[in-house]
Amino acid sequence: MKAILGGIAISLGILALPATAADKGSADEAIAMVKKAVAMYKADGREKTFAAIADPANKDFHDRDLYIYVYDLNGVALAHGNNPKMVGRNLLGMKDNEGKAMIQEFVDVAKNKGKGWIDYKWPNPTTKTVDHKSGYVEKVDDILIGSGIYK
Repeated sequence: MKAILGGIAISLGILALPATAADKGSADEAIAMVKKAVAMYKADGREKTFAAIADPANKDFHDRDLYIYVYDLNGVALAHGNNPKMVGRNLLGMKDNEGKAMIQEFVDVAKNKGKGWIDYKWPNPTTKTVDHKSGYVEKVDDILIGSGIYK
């Protein structure tokens, strides 16, 4: 009986643990999501792709804490999977709470390298806290498509 009660206590303790890595998107999953958005953009064009990115029910572009964002190379948000209020706004000068101009860095990486990672802080849609984030972006035509992982 003690063994059964001990097993139940351990099981309940495991259930009470904070979110695990499986609850968060990985770097590989973020890159794969970006590549899927790039492929859709190339095959179906801007309008259809941006609508899919904006649709929270579209699991191709919304998975746990992963979502897609799109900016032109002047820093104007063209699509955003987590915050539609950003769309249409020039966010080139927007800074995180540590003063990092991450949209400017997205644009710089896209223009100079074609793709890459940028570290910054951003509100996590699942925890509602400001967390460390690494964003991955790829340049396609005159835009950049990105996603990111929370650390």
